[in-house]
Amino acid sequence: MAQNPRPTTVLESLGEELIRIITPVSVCMLLVVLLVTVLIDDASSSSETVTSIATIAYDETVSDSSWDKFVGALLNSLVFVVVVTVVTFVLVLLFYLRCTRFLKIYMGFSSFVVLGFMGGEIALFLIQDFNVPVDSITFVLVLFNFAVVGVLAVFMSKMAIFVTQGYLVVIGMLVAYWFTLLPEWTTWVLLVAMALYDLAAVLLPVGPLRLLVELAISRDEEIPALVNEARPVTPHDSQGAVGERRVWRDRRNENSSIGNENPNSNSNLGEFGNVDNDSSLVRAEEGRIPDRDQELSAPLLEHVANVQPRRQEDVVASESLLLEGIGLGSSGSIKLGLGDFIFYSVLVGRAAMYDFMTVYACYLAIIGGLGVTLILLAVYQKALPALPVSIMLGVLFYVLTRLLLEVFVVQCSLNLIMF
Repeated sequence: MAQNPRPTTVLESLGEELIRIITPVSVCMLLVVLLVTVLIDDASSSSETVTSIATIAYDETVSDSSWDKFVGALLNSLVFVVVVTVVTFVLVLLFYLRCTRFLKIYMGFSSFVVLGFMGGEIALFLIQDFNVPVDSITFVLVLFNFAVVGVLAVFMSKMAIFVTQGYLVVIGMLVAYWFTLLPEWTTWVLLVAMALYDLAAVLLPVGPLRLLVELAISRDEEIPALVNEARPVTPHDSQGAVGERRVWRDRRNENSSIGNENPNSNSNLGEFGNVDNDSSLVRAEEGRIPDRDQELSAPLLEHVANVQPRRQEDVVASESLLLEGIGLGSSGSIKLGLGDFIFYSVLVGRAAMYDFMTVYACYLAIIGGLGVTLILLAVYQKALPALPVSIMLGVLFYVLTRLLLEVFVVQCSLNLIMF
């Protein structure tokens, strides 16, 4: 029986995979840059009154020396990272105690606050700047409905993936804009500190994000978190039939009556908790969808083309491949945490406060770093943090553009030299 051709290399479908995840990231960064550009006067006037956990240790002033600003930014970043670490461990503890309902309510309330209060204040800034005629009752009613629908789209109900992605981009844009109101030195040091924290939290054996993903995999449960899930690439066979790629977790309920498989023939990506209850999901993820001749194609997760029966010790040894929750989903869809959206956008937003040339350089660096991260995910077949490569490249490109490239371009323009 003829089978659908499977990708021979990662690079055959990597371009389309990158586009699926780069598009929402680029939209989020673009919106933050537009907000910073339009509201830069309001931001500069309100930055003196903005206080948060990121400025609790040191409040930067113009009269401070560069060394004092750097030391104060280090203290602020250290406090922020410690608080984030403690909160993440608390979330892991609550998830371990099966307080999933409480976590969902908490995340839903947080999303409502971001959309309702942060979004409302930014909307007021825009209304004042553009002199939009609107009464307070209509504004509150529209804002309340917008926030409620956003919470429902992200957590409480199943909507079109386009709607969910749109609200996640809006949440990331709002949070990123408020991060751009932090002092300049604190912002840049905080970005580097969060990249290092992300590296440790995902790769260290006792890292909170690694523990959270491992716990979710062992229980076969979804992590209640703000995660953007891109549409996976759907390959076509020679006859034009579309092979399924996305397999939602809910399908295991629909296919539960198909029967149980031998536990020794698990997926080459490992087992998701109870083999008997999740046999249909295992079959789908290893490429054998019931009652179809098509195979599940996951180019970025592909490791073994031909599925063969696995011994029990092989299944245990392959559990390390299951740590895909940070970057790539087990069904082949690419997943990127909303925190990555936020800090990417903070970087380009801060660059937009200086010059658009630095914005272009930082954007290209972030997209290049994201592509490198996805390639590393495909090569090493394990969870990797999405912040370090992109943030380090973005900060490096910002410094080089501001100190070297801008001087070069300005001198060329003044001397009417084209290059």
